Amino acid sequence: MSSPEIASLSWGQMKVKGCSTTYKDCKVWPGGSRTWDWRETGTNHSPGVQPADLEEVVKKGVKTMVIGRGMSEALQVPSSTVDYLKKNGIDVLVLQTEKAVEEYNALAAQGVKVGGVFHSTC
Repeated sequence: MSSPEIASLSWGQMKVKGCSTTYKDCKVWPGGSRTWDWRETGTNHSPGVQPADLEEVVKKGVKTMVIGRGMSEALQVPSSTVDYLKKNGIDVLVLQTEKAVEEYNALAAQGVKVGGVFHSTC
């Protein structure tokens, strides 16, 4: 199963190819996507992305995880989150969201089992 292409990104809106939903923040993995609801794990811009935010995508068997920190990179990614991914044998890229989407789409196009979490505002 391949990772779906992110078809478009603009401030506060993301579209995933093959999905009718418009996301503000989203999670993607080989074969699917869904809204990334920060309330599920109590996530805030600081301390930022937690292992709990990534667990669902990790369980899908991804080899690479791309984290989009927002358009102005306001969303933090603590070293404990990066360590969690590395301990699970997953390569991690932490980038400004537009760059993150470019990298994610390039990896997906190459057939890499890539997953991602993307914040589309600040």
